[in-house]
Amino acid sequence: MGAVKEWMLYVIISITLVGLIVLYQIAGPYYEVGIASWYGPGFHGNYTANGEVYDMYGISAAHKTLPFGTIVRVVEIETGRSIVVRINDRGPFIEGRIIDLSKGAAEKLGIVEKGITKVGLRILHRPKG
Repeated sequence: MGAVKEWMLYVIISITLVGLIVLYQIAGPYYEVGIASWYGPGFHGNYTANGEVYDMYGISAAHKTLPFGTIVRVVEIETGRSIVVRINDRGPFIEGRIIDLSKGAAEKLGIVEKGITKVGLRILHRPKG
């Protein structure tokens, strides 16, 4: 009977730890909080700062300092909606803004009509090197 109790305790602790990790990913502190905007027309088909061809209908983003290839969860503060994007460009170049989303990412986040919104950024993956 002691082995069963020990095993159950192990399972409960494991589930609790996994739950806390997931909760931290969802509701933990943000890397950065500020204004997000989106860009597309006038840039579609041009080269991004990392050399890719920009697809305004794709899911990507521009950030001033995060390394190219960084995977970021962008969370709209007001609604809690989020999207995961990959940094492949530099920007935004308007003071007070922290990230420029592709039009495709902005559509999925539901901010195309608003144009700008307050967001929190969570780093999910940083490229090695």
